[in-house]
Amino acid sequence: MTNTTYNGHKNYETWNVSLWIQNDEGLYSVAQDAPNYYELLIFLQNNGIDETPDGVDYEHDALDYEALNEMVKSL
Repeated sequence: MTNTTYNGHKNYETWNVSLWIQNDEGLYSVAQDAPNYYELLIFLQNNGIDETPDGVDYEHDALDYEALNEMVKSL
């Protein structure tokens, strides 16, 4: 059986976005005030932030939006 997850996440892109949200002090603070990932995404777009410092787009097609919503809600 092959493990098809990336550090417990669906894929690298979801892991990377989650990692940055939870480990960047400013982004974490903003995420704490967001009710879900979608609202956080709107804030990022309004502030010209389209991707993580590693180059993963915050709207990447491969993102597990359900998991990111749960993560933001839990902050």
